[in-house]
Amino acid sequence: MDLDELKRQAIRIHDRYDELNRRERGRVWTRSEFMLGFMGDVGDLAKLVMAEDGARENLGGRAALEHELADCLWSVLILAHRYNVDLERVFHRTMAELDERISARLSQGGDPVT
Repeated sequence: MDLDELKRQAIRIHDRYDELNRRERGRVWTRSEFMLGFMGDVGDLAKLVMAEDGARENLGGRAALEHELADCLWSVLILAHRYNVDLERVFHRTMAELDERISARLSQGGDPVT
């Protein structure tokens, strides 16, 4: 599945949530509320990563970690959609910039830190 298909699926679920929220609450989430939801998901993900590494009790197991990673990806895709960000374009641009910076630092040489 490519990024376009992931975006289409994410937006379809976003639109379903809008429909549900209009029906149940009379309004949809704002962009900032999506961001707050994402922050909650990231917090949940942090706990699950700690559990996966043995630092916390792992109540949900691997399935919970996988679910939370998918939730976080959904949130990133929806935030990009809501802010009209071409995520594929800026991802490629950002990775190229990072590669250039890392390459420049690696080419400087020097002794590794011990």
